[in-house]
Amino acid sequence: MAIDTATAQQQVLDAADALFYERGVQAVGMDAIRTASGVSLKRLYQLFPSKDVLIEAYLDRREIRWQTMLADHVEAKTDPRDRILAVFDFLYSWSNQRDYRGCAFINAFGELGTVSPRVAEMALQHKEGFRQALIQLGTAAGATDAERLADHLILLSEGAITRSAISGSPDPALRAREAATLILDASLPR
Repeated sequence: MAIDTATAQQQVLDAADALFYERGVQAVGMDAIRTASGVSLKRLYQLFPSKDVLIEAYLDRREIRWQTMLADHVEAKTDPRDRILAVFDFLYSWSNQRDYRGCAFINAFGELGTVSPRVAEMALQHKEGFRQALIQLGTAAGATDAERLADHLILLSEGAITRSAISGSPDPALRAREAATLILDASLPR
């Protein structure tokens, strides 16, 4: 029995997400996606005409997941300062997941950034979206220079993401939260 388009697309994206994130986008071929998804190669190429299109869909999906997980942590807090620190609580929670491999955008950029302008653009957009979210949080907390504060916080965040992936430990997110607390003490009105 043939599966409907939405179901087939979901199965392919689920398989691509798991395989690309675990192994890297270059190491995984369309045959592996076909096998993992249970969708025929012909149907796979009808849904995603090229691997590049599938990689973009994977990154789009990761962007939505990132925004949702971050918002869940931040919106659970009401105090503006606590909302900023919730970013680091999110990073700790995320990096504590069994399948954590760091940032999918950094990983994809590392593999394809020099040969795929679209992947490079998507990575830049993702990082700039995160920066804008930090600027908004800093502004809401009363920072006199919310852009500079966001730049400091994003460096801590990105370092924690990468260090956690390399070390296999969520502890860098805790250290980044401690450093963020010091930066907030110096940057926000009392």
